[in-house]
Amino acid sequence: MSSYRLHSIFSSLQGEGRNVGRPATFIRFASCNLKCAWCDTHKTEHLVASVTDVLKAVEKRGNRSVIITGGEPTIQRGLSELVRALKGVGCWVALETNGVHAPHHPELFDYISVSPKSEYASRYMDAKMLHTANEVRIVAVTDEIAPFCRNMRERITATDYYISPLEKDGKIHYRRALNLLVKVNKLSPNLTPPWSLSIQMHKVLGIR
Repeated sequence: MSSYRLHSIFSSLQGEGRNVGRPATFIRFASCNLKCAWCDTHKTEHLVASVTDVLKAVEKRGNRSVIITGGEPTIQRGLSELVRALKGVGCWVALETNGVHAPHHPELFDYISVSPKSEYASRYMDAKMLHTANEVRIVAVTDEIAPFCRNMRERITATDYYISPLEKDGKIHYRRALNLLVKVNKLSPNLTPPWSLSIQMHKVLGIR
């Protein structure tokens, strides 16, 4: 049976994208294959848990929605085993990933949110990257990454596409995100749906 290097397991509301406000239990993995300077997640391992440990923690928190996030979940061994176990007890399971590597069994997930990182554009190689998701969310590290956003939209098929504000050193850069949103929609004015803004409501509300 696999064991997992985790940062934490906690309950909160989904703060971003189409499912904003949804009560969920978050399984946050430690470690990542990227090193974004602005990342708001400490990737240090805090616990090692078995499938049984994770199922007990999820049951204790009482949410039937589970969001697997990180760090980067797709680099973890035994991810499919964990997802099958969660599905086996009736959980709705979502994945949050940077999309550099597609998960081995994407069909296991009920929902996939991919957040490509413009700082690592060269890492997104078609043979390895995730090409299909439910939503794409790109952080506006600057308002000059509209070409990257267009490139990712051409290569990742999704239902919704979002621009998210960058948080760095305690400041959330909403204006920068809005400026980028305007630019990406001007690049391709006839796209359906257009890009939308994902406000990160958990940060606005001051919850985890």
